[in-house]
Amino acid sequence: MRGIAILCALLLGGCGNTTGADVLRVMIWPVPVPDSWFAAPDGREGEWDPEPPAAPGGEVTLALSLGSRQGVARLVQEEGERRMWRTAGGVVVATEGPRVVATAGLRDVLAATRFEGGADPLLRLADLADGEEVRAARVVDVMRSGNDPARMRFGLRLDCRIGAAATDAPDTLLVEERCRGAARFTNRFWADARSYAVFRSEQWVGEGLPPLVVEVMGPPPDDVIPLPR
Repeated sequence: MRGIAILCALLLGGCGNTTGADVLRVMIWPVPVPDSWFAAPDGREGEWDPEPPAAPGGEVTLALSLGSRQGVARLVQEEGERRMWRTAGGVVVATEGPRVVATAGLRDVLAATRFEGGADPLLRLADLADGEEVRAARVVDVMRSGNDPARMRFGLRLDCRIGAAATDAPDTLLVEERCRGAARFTNRFWADARSYAVFRSEQWVGEGLPPLVVEVMGPPPDDVIPLPR
């Protein structure tokens, strides 16, 4: 099914009205999801909240910032470590642990994220906290919203180094991920030094976009996204 969706997108009308959201739905989230969770088929961006509301009591949400745009994303689907979050205006992010692995509803879409030769090092923050620097090879797929195959780029390789250090803030670790290759950027993750739960991050989500700032709102970080030691 995954190969069929990609082929449909590349051949445009050969398999009907396939869009970037259709490809994202198959590649990233195998469980069927409603079309209303994704950007409009004509490639319009999702709406951002002019004044993000406070999180309801007890509900875990993500406060998202992309440049001057802001929104609050609520959890709409969960499967193991993978979660899907959606703003009221239709901006969607998929996460695995603290990492954003896919987006929808933006002008430029992060369609897929996968690691070569092992799991995401962010799931081993205890090792990083002990001073170990980890190298990781990551492959990403990016595309422009809509269905133009000329704007789809698959298999972009990133070679990254990840390390952690204490900060001036009590019980807080700063994890930096420096990536080179098909793109050059630095991701930053702030984590509780006791539970290794990431409560804030600045992440690359595509070419030509500012970093996506993700902040966990709701219950304390210990109860939100616990990471294995």
